[in-house]
Parts: sequence; structure tokens; C-alpha cells
Amino acid sequence: MSRRVSSPPAGDRPPPASPRDPAWRRWLPSVLVAAAIAVLFGLSAIRTPSPAPDDLGYSAFLTDVDSHQVKSVTIESSGRATGALINGHDYTTVIPAQAGSALLERLERAGVTVTAAAPATSSPIWSTLLSIALIAGPFVLLFWWVRRLGRGATTQLGGAMGVGKSKAKVFDTERPNTTFGDVAGYAGPKAEITEVVDFLRAPERYRRAGAVAPRGVLMVGPPGTGKTLLARAVAGEADVPFLSVAGSSFVEMFVGVGAARVRDLFAEARKRAPAIVFLDEIDALGARRGGSAMVSNDEREQTLNQLLSEMDGFDPAVGIVVLAATNRPEVLDPALLRPGRFDRQVTIPLPTLAERAKILAVHCRDKHLDPDADLQVVARGTPGFSGADLANLANEAAICAVRDDRTVIRAADFDAARDRILLGRREGSNVLLPGEKYAVAVHESGHALVAALSERADPVAKVTILPAGQTLGTTEQLPLVERHLYGEDYLTDTLAVRLGGRAAELVVLGQGSTGAANDLAQATDLATKMVREFGLSAALGPIGYPLGGSVFLGGGSELTSRPFAEATQAAIDNDVSRLLRVAEKQAVDLLESHRDALDRLVAMLLEQETVDGSQVYALAGVPVPVDGPGAAVAETVAPRRGGRAVPPRDRTRGSGMPARSGAGE
Repeated sequence: MSRRVSSPPAGDRPPPASPRDPAWRRWLPSVLVAAAIAVLFGLSAIRTPSPAPDDLGYSAFLTDVDSHQVKSVTIESSGRATGALINGHDYTTVIPAQAGSALLERLERAGVTVTAAAPATSSPIWSTLLSIALIAGPFVLLFWWVRRLGRGATTQLGGAMGVGKSKAKVFDTERPNTTFGDVAGYAGPKAEITEVVDFLRAPERYRRAGAVAPRGVLMVGPPGTGKTLLARAVAGEADVPFLSVAGSSFVEMFVGVGAARVRDLFAEARKRAPAIVFLDEIDALGARRGGSAMVSNDEREQTLNQLLSEMDGFDPAVGIVVLAATNRPEVLDPALLRPGRFDRQVTIPLPTLAERAKILAVHCRDKHLDPDADLQVVARGTPGFSGADLANLANEAAICAVRDDRTVIRAADFDAARDRILLGRREGSNVLLPGEKYAVAVHESGHALVAALSERADPVAKVTILPAGQTLGTTEQLPLVERHLYGEDYLTDTLAVRLGGRAAELVVLGQGSTGAANDLAQATDLATKMVREFGLSAALGPIGYPLGGSVFLGGGSELTSRPFAEATQAAIDNDVSRLLRVAEKQAVDLLESHRDALDRLVAMLLEQETVDGSQVYALAGVPVPVDGPGAAVAETVAPRRGGRAVPPRDRTRGSGMPARSGAGE
């Protein structure tokens, strides 16, 4: 049931939401449709003709003239005549060309008002414009469509023609707001980076001593420790141009594109020298070249070769410094790491206790903290946390406060946030069957009591049977100090603690359960490392066969070729089994000799569900470990008494019964 909690995955921030269209764009189509309908109705109203005049034949017209029924007549040169009758009606007729002057005399005798007019040759302006629009409209739409297609093709062509351009972000006048003040701790790495910036600002100081700036500085370390943040701080502090580019932006499917982008990047840097070039995740660009043609990659190798030649090609006096960051230094090509290219390798490790307190203070600047929220205590309970993890912790604590409708963050919020990050959401113990609840209480009591009775084991901080995430119960231990070396006695007691849950099941229940599956896996892994890597086996002696894998990412695999014989593997298996049996016997002996304390701790867990570490030590009859003379128990054993202290992620055995294989199944 022991559970080694791994680091939570770095929270991928969601891609930024595309900006919303302005409000006027949403109602613009409706307005255009309404305007078009209004124009159509207006044109139809304008074009509606007035009542048509009566058409008269020429003979009828002459009859009306003789009978004095015609009031006026307007004669056009085309022969068309219009006018008004005495009764007010309009008329129209056609006068033949042979009528001549006789018709005019006849009209004059009848008293008809005669007017001559030229034929109408012009039409209203709106009619002309409409005709032009109807004729030219289709051609305009066709021209717009062709132009749009051409613009898309031009964009694609421009992308293809500019495929060799570097995608670096250049910070010339507008620099990031991040400064070294935003990077808490890491005095050593900041000093080395600051020295590079100082050289670019005042190179004459170094020239007088005959020193030249390093060509490259490689920052290596676990994910989330602030490598990119340091580079952004350099951009904020430096008074020189800063070119930032990711290593993946050089990787393309076309051979030669990556090399062209590398050339363009350094050409831009030379134009702006002195300048700083930052290559983030350089392992995507500078991975080790394949020694066989079967596994070679022409594009990636050409890109790497171009980078090597560029870093050799510029004069150090020009003032171009390359900063790079990676969490996989073991995959980098050796030619990239030699002096003259990356002269310095700055390791950025996980922060120490003092650095974690400073990092928490930076991330809590804009937050309101309750007086009981001591960041030093929170930092003590978070060994193994990176800077990104601490930022996530502060944010989760603020979210916990918001859930309770508060703006002030309390210490309990930080405790709940650690539980949430390391173990998952807490559940009530009522999710377990009565038999399962009792089995979990026995299991966790075994872990806690063996840890309290083992001299070299880390102190117990808290025991709980409240399920969380994939665990049905948890025994949390917090080290008094941050260890860098582990003795054989410490590792042996650690094995006993990890098998303490199974030992309690054998002592109390008379049988084991599937709840110890995770404990057995972790104990076997530790015992295998003791025998195979640490040389702590009397049978095999001082030998070491490390599994390999990434330095900062883990991932050692048994699938790699074994550098030893089958007989050696059998000896390793036998010694691993011996270590585990000895550790289990040690745990069983401790629990049998303290059976009364075990039964009382089980009853206390069933009643309270969560028991503090000091109560465990009181039941065991041993003093609570303290860090130095007069140290406060509340600050060395558990960050928060009665709260939800969370185990460190790499040195603490939080017990956890897998939810799918809990006790009682």
C-alpha cells in the first residue's frame, strides 16, 4: 500500500482563445439585407409609371379636333403627339409625315394649343446607374473572386518561398517584464547568467583581462525548475537584443529547411550584435547523430551540422552568446557540448527548502494570506517540488479559498492543495465496505507503527484512511532534513516500512491482500537498486549495473541489453528476494512485539479516520523525532497539526491502497 507519488504533469495551459468578433460584425449582414430590400422597393416605386394616356388613332384625333374636344397637343419630330382633351384625359397619337401644314392650320382653326418638342433621348440618372450596376456587377464579383484565390495562392507561395526563414522572436525595444527579481533562489545559476549579460553590457572590462565571453551556456535540469524563466529574465535585464526560438521550429520534413533557418537565425543575430540567442528545448535540434545509415535522419543531421558550424563561425568579440535549455542532456550530441560551443553547463536542480520558501513568496505576491499561513512551513512540507509545482500549489490553494467563498488563503488551503496535487480529491471513508475499512486501518497502522519504531526511517506526519485518487489510505512521512546521501541502514528501514502494511495484515488478519501490490512493487524496485546499482549486496559485491534512462525524466527500462550473464541475473534475483524477506520479518517482529499499540492505533483510525503523527509515537511509546535541540515538533514532523500535511514526492512513503485492488477484495 506504499505509494510513491510522482510529480504531477506540468499543467499545459490551454491555447489562448481567439478574439471575439466586434459586435457590429454580427448585425452587419442583417443591416445589409434590410438595406438591399429597401433599395429594391424604392426602385420599384420610382419605376412605377403614372396612369397610361389614351391611345387615339389619327382619324379619331382629327374627329376630336373638329369637334373641339382637343385642348392641347405636343408634336415631336418623330411624329409622336401627346396632349390633353377638354375632359381632362391625356392622349397620345402618331401623326403621319404627310399631314404637313394642313394639319397645323386645322389645329389653329379648332383653337388647339400646339407645342413642338424634340424626342426624349436621356433617361433618369437612377436608371443609368442601375443599368451600369447590372452590367458591371457580375464582372466586379468575378474580379473579386479571382483576386481572393490569387491572394490565397500568394500566401501559400510566400510560405513556401519563406520556409527557410527563422521563426525566432526578437525582443529589441519591447522586452519581457520578467527580471531576475522574479526568479527566486538559484543564486549560482543566476550569477553565471548575469556574468554573460554583464559581458555584453561592458565587454571592455573583460578584454583588459584577456577574457572572452563564452560562446554558449547550456541550462540543464528537471522540468519546471525555471530554465525558460531564467532566459526570459535575461531578456528583461539585458540591454541587448534577445532572439528566442524553440528547437522544434527547425524540424521540417524538407531536407535543408532546418539548416536554412539556422543560417537565417545567426544572420539576424549578427545584424543586431551584441545579442543573445536563446534555444529552448535544444534536444529537439541537437540530438545525438546516428552512427548507422539505417537510423540516420538527413534533415536533422544537416540542421545540427549547420548549428555546429555557425557556433564555430562567429567571432567571440562580436558579442553573440547562445543560451540553451534542455531536460534531456544525455541525448545531446557530444560535438555540441565541447568547449568552444557550449563552454558552460549550468545545472538548475530542484529548489532547496530556503529556495522553495522564496519561490512561494513570489507566487503569493498578489494573494491575501491569513496570518496562520506560514510559507516556511509550507515549504518544509513540499520537498521535491519544482518551481512550476509550487506555482500550481499556490494557485490550487487560492482555488480552495474561492470554493469556501473567501479571498484570504489559510494554511488549511495549502494543505488541501497538496493533497489534491499529490493524491487527488479526497473521498469520505463511507465509500468503503466495513470489512474494507477495517483492512485499510490495519494496513495503514502497520506502515505508521513500523515507521515510528524504526530508528532510521523518516518520521510519521499523519495517517488517514480517507481515500484519495488511487489510494484507499495514506501514511505520510516528512524527513527532518533534506538528504543527499542514503546509508544502507536507512534503505533497510525503508524496506521494512514499505512492507509494514502487509506485515500488519499477516499479524492481524492472518493473510495478505491485494492492497499490498503497490507496496511490493516499490519495495522490489528499491531492493533491486540496492543490489544492482548501489553495490549493497554481500553476494554480488561492489558492482553496479544501472538501468539508464533520462537523467531528469527517469524512464529506465529493463528492455535494454543486460551487461551480465544469466547466472548474475539469478544471483540478483536471489539477493533481492533475501532483502525483501528480511525486511518483512523485521516488520512482523516489530508489530508482534507491539501488538497492543497496533490494535489501539487501528481502533483510533476507525474512530477518527485521521491520526496525527505525534499520537502514533505516543502509542508506540517512543519520543517524537526532532530536528536539533529544542526544535518544535509541529514544524519538524508535520507542517500542520491536525491538517492535511502531504508527503514529499520523492523521499516519503505515503501509503496507498490502489482503489482497484484494495483490502478485502
